[in-house]
Amino acid sequence: MTACHEPPPVAPATHRTARTLTVALVGPPNSGKSTLFNRLTGLRQRVANYPGVTVEQRRGRVRTSSLREVEILDLPGTHSLEPRSEDQRITADILGGRMPGVVRPDAVILVLDATRLGRHLPLAAPVLALGLPTLVVLNMVDDLARGGGGVDAAALADQLGAPVVLVSAVTGHGLEAVRHYLAGRFGAPSRVPLPVLQNVPACRLWASRMSDAAAYRAPAPPRWTRRLDAVFLHPVAGPLVLLAVVLGVFQAMFTAAAPLSDLIEQLVTAVGAVLVAPLPAGAVRDLVSEGVVAGVGSVVVFLPQIAVLFLFIGVLEDSGYLARAALIADRTMARIGLQGKSFIPLLSAYACAVPAVLATRTIENRRDRLATILVAPFMTCAARLPVYTLIIAAFVPDGPLLGRAFGTRAAVLLGLYVLGFLAAVGTARLLKSTILRSDRTPFVLELPPYRLPTIRGLGLRLADRSRAFLTRAGTVILAASVGLWLLCHLPLVDGRPPALEHSVAGTIGRSIEPAIRPLGFDWQIGLGLVTSLAAREVIVGTLGTIHGIEGDATSVGLQHALRRHLEPAAAIALLVFFAFAMQCVSTLAVVRRETGGWRYPTLLFGYTLTLAYGAALLTRWALG
Repeated sequence: MTACHEPPPVAPATHRTARTLTVALVGPPNSGKSTLFNRLTGLRQRVANYPGVTVEQRRGRVRTSSLREVEILDLPGTHSLEPRSEDQRITADILGGRMPGVVRPDAVILVLDATRLGRHLPLAAPVLALGLPTLVVLNMVDDLARGGGGVDAAALADQLGAPVVLVSAVTGHGLEAVRHYLAGRFGAPSRVPLPVLQNVPACRLWASRMSDAAAYRAPAPPRWTRRLDAVFLHPVAGPLVLLAVVLGVFQAMFTAAAPLSDLIEQLVTAVGAVLVAPLPAGAVRDLVSEGVVAGVGSVVVFLPQIAVLFLFIGVLEDSGYLARAALIADRTMARIGLQGKSFIPLLSAYACAVPAVLATRTIENRRDRLATILVAPFMTCAARLPVYTLIIAAFVPDGPLLGRAFGTRAAVLLGLYVLGFLAAVGTARLLKSTILRSDRTPFVLELPPYRLPTIRGLGLRLADRSRAFLTRAGTVILAASVGLWLLCHLPLVDGRPPALEHSVAGTIGRSIEPAIRPLGFDWQIGLGLVTSLAAREVIVGTLGTIHGIEGDATSVGLQHALRRHLEPAAAIALLVFFAFAMQCVSTLAVVRRETGGWRYPTLLFGYTLTLAYGAALLTRWALG
């Protein structure tokens, strides 16, 4: 089996030496393209959105043996350059030099799965027809050989008129040939004149002829793959296995992340103490302590949940199971207008809506992705629990309902979870029948083979996701926290902060009191609603500050204070309000970044606020 075949190198055009050369990484989904990208670039990569669109781009730098740097652009996976989706349009526009703000690549690395060459090789026709120097990488050759398959790389290169390299991105086999290509002068464009093929059947016929000429033999599917699919895709056993996996992920996001969150919180507190120690008592010290340090801490504390979530998503995706889970879940999600890939993001929203919004990137259909983003905040996140715990403990008597194992307080808490879930289902159906309406298309998904995830790949994924979360959401949270602190300490009176009710924040609370009075809320609750925009649980601390009591969810003193000035019906209305309202600026910030503007965050905030107000008003009227 020939490892590599290259036509004679051709000197690059003079203009290329004036800037860093860019190589586009192109390939179908599940071809191992991202694994190859991570292998080549390591930690020297960055993530951003393409100009004017919401799809994410990854760029990384490779320092070659010739001491020059080459920038690798990882394009969205696609089976065709005929634009049928946003991902395919972006890939086609960049390769064709039609994407504003993105320079056309100098060369292409086309990554194809050697074990599924019959399905992946049709992409080579339109890519080679572009006339760009192209290196064809046949990935996963270890799996090809293990299954008794084979291919003559030299013969295939002869047919394609482009160099062909046999690679295993997982093991690193053949990567030197890829690096040699990057270090060289790039080859000439395809020597075989190709028609501009955009017709899929024609491309398949062309690919079949190419693979026959290269003596391609597909590998026999592993016996254990068939056995696993017999269980995972079984109409009865499959959903049960999926349920077990879901519960495992759900539990891990709480249990595995909790100790790390506590450790990070302690670390932030210690760092904050060091930072404020040399500062004299006064406004600057309070700003650093209560605004900057607290703002950073409120973001960093979510990092373990982010890491645990994407660790599990990485394991499920790299192992090949996530595609099977999406296929099984699609049967249920279709009833509310969504697809199977919406399932995991909505599940993760029970921990935090921020990672849930980030997790929707696995959804290719833009309208389905937007619908999932907009309904994810209805799932009861962990930030709501302190609010629920405080109000339920203060106003709901603790009595047995189904014996000692299930009491009234637990029933109310469960009811709030169900309420949020029903709101998500109803909103999804509303969106998919109105502004995000789209025809139900068959859920076509190529099932990748089962593989063991690599530690390197998972580590790079976690580093990438963690950095994206901290830089995107963290800055907005920090700015909001500092802004709220200033509102609570201005205007100064004789050089000192005013009483809370006379501060700007207090004034805001009093200004909205007429609007929330029908719900049974006073200006103090109104101020809590304003401050909770930074994070839902902030209302507990705000109410504690107002009443001069340490604000935590188990404070007996705070429970008594709330009972003295809040009616029971109003308290239940407040629970309902928090079940629906979008009291989380970090989620709005991430939605803005993921959707590319303020249109959908504004729609989300307005819709949830209207729904929360109406439901709370109806609740108080029914109970009052």
